[in-house]
Amino acid sequence: MKYLKHLLWKAGISALGNFTCIATLFANAPYAFAQAAYGSYVGIGGSVGGGGGDDFSNAAVIAIRYKLLEVPVSLRAQAFLNSDGAAIVPTVSYDIPLNWQTDAYVGAGVSFAGGNTPVGDKTSLALQPGIDYALPDSRIVLFGNAIIAFDAYRQQGGAAFSLQGGVGLRF
Repeated sequence: MKYLKHLLWKAGISALGNFTCIATLFANAPYAFAQAAYGSYVGIGGSVGGGGGDDFSNAAVIAIRYKLLEVPVSLRAQAFLNSDGAAIVPTVSYDIPLNWQTDAYVGAGVSFAGGNTPVGDKTSLALQPGIDYALPDSRIVLFGNAIIAFDAYRQQGGAAFSLQGGVGLRF
């Protein structure tokens, strides 16, 4: 019995010493943070959206992201072009890195729309949540986002909601 107590005592002291060594190593280790997917890009894609009812429309999209260095902020703009009108939505976004290739973001800006577009037909405030994925070992970026434009219609009022997606080239 005395031998068992002695053995348990030594095992406990050894475990405590090992835990202390490991904790010290981790406490002094540098922190690793994921960084935002690198680079600015220009891309093309498609969009569908509207404000409910029968006023849904689709459009071609030209997307631009300019990544500000050393801060998790990007300047973005999307142009919507279709046969019924055009719109441009510049936003400032806060980028949230998910891993080395992927950024989620949320942006705020203004939708300047004329004609029947996926983001409405008049100037309005806009929110833009989205995601960018940079393909590893290439300059290709896949992007997808939504734009919610508030009070986006002249006649009926109400918000417009659009979904966009496409492919871009980093520069």
